[in-house]
Amino acid sequence: MGAALRTETEAGVRSIVLSRPAEYNTITPQLRDELAAAIDEADADPSVRVMLLRADGKAFCAGYGLDWSTAAQAGERVWDSAQDYRLISSFVDVYLKLWYAAKPTIAAVQGWCVAGGTDLVLCADLIVAGEGATFGYPPARVWGTPTTPMWVYRIGFEQTKRYLLTGDEIPARKAAEIGLICECVPDDALQEHAAALARRMALLPGNQLEMLKLACNQTAENMGLRSATTLGRLFDGVARHTQEGRDFVARAQEAGFRQAVRERDDPFSDYGSRPR
Repeated sequence: MGAALRTETEAGVRSIVLSRPAEYNTITPQLRDELAAAIDEADADPSVRVMLLRADGKAFCAGYGLDWSTAAQAGERVWDSAQDYRLISSFVDVYLKLWYAAKPTIAAVQGWCVAGGTDLVLCADLIVAGEGATFGYPPARVWGTPTTPMWVYRIGFEQTKRYLLTGDEIPARKAAEIGLICECVPDDALQEHAAALARRMALLPGNQLEMLKLACNQTAENMGLRSATTLGRLFDGVARHTQEGRDFVARAQEAGFRQAVRERDDPFSDYGSRPR
């Protein structure tokens, strides 16, 4: 099994590159572990001032790998909620490393960034997306809830409820308009634009960057970020084990997870069920 990511360093910027393009950079335990190590290493390296998270291929991250995650649930004899909480926390704690890292983190997003991919990317300090990118949390329709509470902190109550209570997709331009992401740029300019922003930040002294990030993030902490994250981890486990959640897993085992997802999204005509 090859590496799930690689790293590059230039001008004080550590690029962490998701490198499973054929699998749309879906989240696996291997990716979780490699990402944790890469963030920790960059945060501890005095030559690094800014981290840039990006991805190879057409999609930034299409969420959790449903092949292994639905199979794991199907193999359960009985739901152990405490064990489930520990498992999902092992992923969420890694996403939050982007938030809690002393150094600023930027994400450059192309293509799909949905479901668990949003749990991950919304923990970055800033997000720049290509105009062809799509965000959203389709598991809100069945089999999941966001495990990180960053939606509310980024776009407020009204817009969060608008998109989570439908699971609707959010084109990149709309995401920038409502404040879910920082900027939307032409697809062919995305990587250089994000890298230039990271390099521009890296011109500041490292101690300035760390103090400014901490000062900004502390507002969210004072608003209850940690307790909201705890609730997200719990509710995601519950949502995966409702009758509807169990039915989704059974359908994925019977017809394949792609078909199960298609049937979930067909009534909404979006994501993979969007009219061609």
